[in-house]
Order: sequence, then structure tokens, then C-alpha cells
Amino acid sequence: MATIRLDEKMMECAVFGGAVLGGGGGGWIEEGLQIGRLALELGQPELRTIDEFADDETLVAVSLVGAPGAKDKFLKPIHYAKSLDMLARALSQAISAIHTNENGAGTTVNGWLQSVMTGIPLVDFACNGRAHPTGTMGAMNLTEVSGYVSHQTAVGGKDDNYLEFSISGSLGKAASLIRQASVEAGGLVAVARNPVSAAYARQNGAPGAISQAMGVGEALLGAKGEAAIDAVVSKLGGKVVASGEVTDFTIETTGGFDVGTVMIDGFEMTFWNEYMTLEKGGERYATFPDLMMTLDAKTARPVVTAALEKGQQLAVIVVPKEKLLLSSTMSNEKLLSSVEGIIQKPVLKYLF
Repeated sequence: MATIRLDEKMMECAVFGGAVLGGGGGGWIEEGLQIGRLALELGQPELRTIDEFADDETLVAVSLVGAPGAKDKFLKPIHYAKSLDMLARALSQAISAIHTNENGAGTTVNGWLQSVMTGIPLVDFACNGRAHPTGTMGAMNLTEVSGYVSHQTAVGGKDDNYLEFSISGSLGKAASLIRQASVEAGGLVAVARNPVSAAYARQNGAPGAISQAMGVGEALLGAKGEAAIDAVVSKLGGKVVASGEVTDFTIETTGGFDVGTVMIDGFEMTFWNEYMTLEKGGERYATFPDLMMTLDAKTARPVVTAALEKGQQLAVIVVPKEKLLLSSTMSNEKLLSSVEGIIQKPVLKYLF
């Protein structure tokens, strides 16, 4: 695929398709549209394939870290650019390209604004082709690289909560401190992190993730109502598992995450930012990193976990993990084991 000059339609498709691939997380649609439109107002972002970069060129991830449902979160476009600038100044090598950490309503277009503001190319790539809760899950298995030093920067908040934070160290420690920074900033920070070679990224990440999101968004926006839901599941090779009213819903923002459960049509879904499990009558229908997502049953608009409410009429779609573009982290048993302690349900026995 040649370099793509991104436009308004592509941006909208990226946001809505990213919302589906977010699996309940990955930010808000409105914020994704806002940041995407601002990028297009400021310049003409271009999307390059990862094959356009030499093996030894340096790629950097940009990310949103925190709890989308946090009431005191405060993030502005300047925070995105500031975090990248801080990281660029901290590195000894030039940044050849930037890419998002994951697909999601706000995250698929993360990087577009930074690219037009800095001139650093944007690459059709994500650390993971679906959203995930922890920073280490979005680190392309760098936890397994002996001696790797993680460089991360975070900016966010306002007034007494405003902070600029930079950390270099082991990946686990750096990710944990960035998460704590999001809490101190009121719930959400813009992050730049984890320089890697293009060769390493190709082997461990999700090349083509942005194109996939735009394709899903095109299917969603090209139809209406149930037809749009059918178009999405057809595009991704998934299925509609349930459709009905949200009869019960709990959410708690803790440790920088949104954690809770929702009941729809007799099905119980747990989430840790993203949906983790789908069950009914003791039968497990899907387990993260399978993609589970809720869509408005009438309009097909994606509904993220932070926007759930009792009484909503939602359809639940499932796409098996084998149909997704996933990072090598999504088969890392050690990283996935952390899910069980948060949602208090077995996960590993369904995956390995």
C-alpha cells in the first residue's frame, strides 16, 4: 500500500472503527473526532506503511493512559504534543516515525496531531490492534527483552493536578509510575514511550492496524441500525451474541482503571477498561483478548464501558482473537495472568 493522505472521511472511519476495535476501551468517540479534526485543520497527515522504514530506524509509541470514566480527567491537544517533545529531547537517537499504542475511539487517531505539528511521519501500525488495559500489554513484549530501558513521558491535568512526568527504567516500573501519574493528574495523561527499531516493531506489533480500523469504520458508517451492526461483524468475521437492555451495571475507577460489570440480555460482561469476559449460565462465550464490544441496538453507535448506563438497548458483538491484528503480548501468559486478579474470574484456562 502506498502512502495515504488522510482526510475527514478517513478520520471519521478511523475513530468509529477504532471504537469497535477498542473492545470497550480506547477513549471516547467525541474526543477522537475532536483531536482528528484539529490535526486536519493544522495540516495534511500522511499514513505510511511500516515497510517504508529501514530495520534500524526508531519508532515511538504515543498513548493515552488512565481511566476514561474518571470525573476529574483533563487532557488538551497541547498535552499530546508536549509529551512527544519531552521524549524526543530525552532520547539519544532521532525519532523516525510515531504510531499509536492501540486501536480505540480516541487512540486510533492518536499521533495524527503530533505528526502534523512535528513533521515526524505517522506509520500504519499499532503496538496492538485492539485496546488493552495495561502499559506492559502495549509494549510489544519488551518485558521479555533483557536489559531494555523504557523511556516514557506523560502530560495531563489542570491547575493543581497538572503534571509533566518523565521516567527511564525497567518497563514494569516505568509503566506503573506512568499509571500513577495518570491518577495524580485527575485520571488521564498523554504519553510517549518505548522507542524500538522498525524491525522489532514489525515482529511484535500490529502492522496495518490503522487501515483495519478505517475499514471497520467504513462498514459501520456505510449502513444504518442493525444493517450497520451486521456489516461490522461481517467485516471482522465475528457475530452478534446478544441484544437487549442493560439491566445492571457497576463501575469503579480504581488505580487508574475503570473496573466493573454489566448485565445485558442475561449475559454478564466484566471489564477492566476493556471487556474481559462474556458469560451466561456458567458458559463462557468470549475471553480477552477476544474482542467483545457493545453497540447501540438502534443506531449501531459503539458504546464504551465508561458510557454504560442502565436501560440502554445494546447489541453485544464478539470477534475471536484469531481474526484480529494482535501484538505478541496477547499470547504472553505472564502478562495476561494479571486479568484474573482484577476481575476475579479465570482467564488463562480459556486461553492456554
